[in-house]
Amino acid sequence: SRRCGLATGRSYSGGGAYPSVSLTCPLPGVPKAVFAAAEGRERFETRVTALENGLRVASQNKFGQFCTVGLLINSGSRHEAKYLSGISHFLEKLAFSSTAQFGSKDEILLTLEKHGGICDCQASRDTIMYAVSADAKGLDTVVNLLADVALQPRLSDEEIEMTRTAIRFELEDLNMRPDPEPLLTEMIHAAAYRENTVGLNRFCPVENTDKIDRKVLHSYLRNYYTPDRMVLAGVGIEHEQLVECAKKYLLGVEPVWGSAQTKDVDRSVAQYTGGIVKVEKDMSDVSLGPTPIPELTHIMIGLESCSFLEEDFIPFAVLNMMMGGGGSFSAGGPGKGMFTRLYLNVLNRHHWMYNATSYHHSYEDTGLLCIHASADPKQVREMVEIITREFILMAGAVGEVELERAKTQLKSMLMMNLESRPVIFEDVGRQVLATNTRKLPHELCTLISQVKSTDIKRVVTKMLHKKPAVAALGDLTDLPTYEHIQAALSSKDGRLPRMYRLFR
Repeated sequence: SRRCGLATGRSYSGGGAYPSVSLTCPLPGVPKAVFAAAEGRERFETRVTALENGLRVASQNKFGQFCTVGLLINSGSRHEAKYLSGISHFLEKLAFSSTAQFGSKDEILLTLEKHGGICDCQASRDTIMYAVSADAKGLDTVVNLLADVALQPRLSDEEIEMTRTAIRFELEDLNMRPDPEPLLTEMIHAAAYRENTVGLNRFCPVENTDKIDRKVLHSYLRNYYTPDRMVLAGVGIEHEQLVECAKKYLLGVEPVWGSAQTKDVDRSVAQYTGGIVKVEKDMSDVSLGPTPIPELTHIMIGLESCSFLEEDFIPFAVLNMMMGGGGSFSAGGPGKGMFTRLYLNVLNRHHWMYNATSYHHSYEDTGLLCIHASADPKQVREMVEIITREFILMAGAVGEVELERAKTQLKSMLMMNLESRPVIFEDVGRQVLATNTRKLPHELCTLISQVKSTDIKRVVTKMLHKKPAVAALGDLTDLPTYEHIQAALSSKDGRLPRMYRLFR
């Protein structure tokens, strides 16, 4: 039929040569496409093997020449209750320095360079992660290097002194940065979990930089860098090959700090306390230049949600996506496709608000849903009232269109992020570390699709019964008291008590 194309036999040289071919019809003269098919379910499942010493090996197949392999260890700032705060921060900075086999960081980088590799280490509240991306042919070298970096670091005096300098510089930079989000995140955790587990400081306090030495680090490593707390995860690699490398380099290895019995492992469960952390700070000169950022006061209000192991984690993730938000610079509303509640109800209605963003932090035993807002110091009272009202409105009616949009956005973001090999690696490692298995993306998408408006209302109602956690940074002259914020969250409309509004 000529309806699906021009006469065959005619030569075509460009896109304009097919003016009348429908997009649903195959192009004339083009060979039929042959699509690759999944070779059974095992081709996309995450495979997990436990070695005799308790170390788990997890892998995920992915097409490509390169692989990402790394060690994830159940160790972070939340485990420092019996130690000096800041050890995890030190270990992050000391990663990929000299080891028993490699004389310096440069030697490690040159070894990786032969396989087109790069390395990175990231420490969080509950996990430290050593990762390498390199050509899959260099897997043996990569696993050998990872084992040496994690279990045989030299921790020389010179390296520790350089780390002290780097940490002091980072702490100074953190306090001078125009974006206060990292500081506020620390403050909201400290307020929500006062002096326990995930409320402990993720960054090394300045006064501890001189106190942390090789002896302190070895004492900590002896308790937390044990095989039963580790996962060797790989993406883009054959499982059997990864298991063989793990047996070769991670089985029966004597760490540099010895293999004495562990005795100071902190198994505390997070205790949500609620509360407020305030830091009075002059924010008038945080950004220099021809167009400096105006002086702002930043408020973060949070409530306890749930752990990522609970069923309610998915409804909370949908709720967080539904709240959304961002900066006022992007607040174009429906015209720019921004339909989340914090755009529609806050940024588009109150021109003086510079930011309103929702965050959801989730851990193995707890979680925290919070909203970060910033405005001129004179508008702090109104800003707090607006944010508390948004928390109250979460428990109200949820429109079907709004809910479906949030679920679609969450699924889209999940699938888009999992296009990246390093992201898949982290997802595999973290899930296996916590549960010994991994929920695949299509399983998560099914769970997201099943969330109903009643689920959102149920989790919010449970959340609103908790005491709030509040972090405040900047000029706090007009900041309501913690008791007033708590009373506003308990009211029907999220308004501050009338007495406060009249006599503040």
